[in-house]
Amino acid sequence: AVLSGQLSVGWLNDGLDAARDRTTGRADKPVVRGDVSERALLRAAPLALIACAGLSLLSGWRATLAHLIAIGCAWAYDLGLKGTVVSVLTYAAAFALLPVFVTLGLPGHPWPRWWAVVAGALLGAGAHLANALPDLDGDRATGVDGLPQRLGFAWSARAAGLLLVAASAVLGIAPDRSTAGIALPAASAVAVLVGLRLERGGRGGAAFAGVIVPLCDGVAAVVEDRPADAIAPLTRVMGALPELGGSAAQQEVVTETLLACIDLDKELT
Repeated sequence: AVLSGQLSVGWLNDGLDAARDRTTGRADKPVVRGDVSERALLRAAPLALIACAGLSLLSGWRATLAHLIAIGCAWAYDLGLKGTVVSVLTYAAAFALLPVFVTLGLPGHPWPRWWAVVAGALLGAGAHLANALPDLDGDRATGVDGLPQRLGFAWSARAAGLLLVAASAVLGIAPDRSTAGIALPAASAVAVLVGLRLERGGRGGAAFAGVIVPLCDGVAAVVEDRPADAIAPLTRVMGALPELGGSAAQQEVVTETLLACIDLDKELT
């Protein structure tokens, strides 16, 4: 269900943005390389959405409703909200609904704890700002004027870091969370590293994206109690940290977070 939903969102996005991606030279996009046509993508997206709805029903109608609202937020983003000041709200809502989808599919259909929803929303907002950073100039040139483009690189980077820290802080005060405590130091360290890089006058381009984007993936995995899935992105973060010029102590705390995930994964297996 989740895979088909994400395919529908991704195919719709690539189909609608084909002309924009060609203009900005996005050779990483299959439609730009000619591997697939935008028409095929726009036809496949609704089919994937139908599959998403059908597969979600296996978890019950309550979970299905939550999942389809989340996917609806992503579709709304693709269909035009990405170019508005409320672009961040679609990400926040979609991420907040993920734990709702999961728990409503359990026996008894329980609602998730409040801190899971709040942390998801904060993480989603931070992920939106962080993911937009490498493409800000190209987005502006092609008419995309969402919240990250209006804030600019420096403020978007700072806000992304603060939102990640806020998500981790919410988890830090949550009861009965074995992994919540390790998310805060990692996110805090990278937020400081981002600030250092900006103060030194460089955007960091690929180096910055090599830290903040996989960090979002790693923190998301920690949030959802998936230490095994956090290992790979945090390992990528470790490889990119030296290029941003952070202190040994800041790099060490990310290392400790990675090691904690490895230990937790061993305990679970």
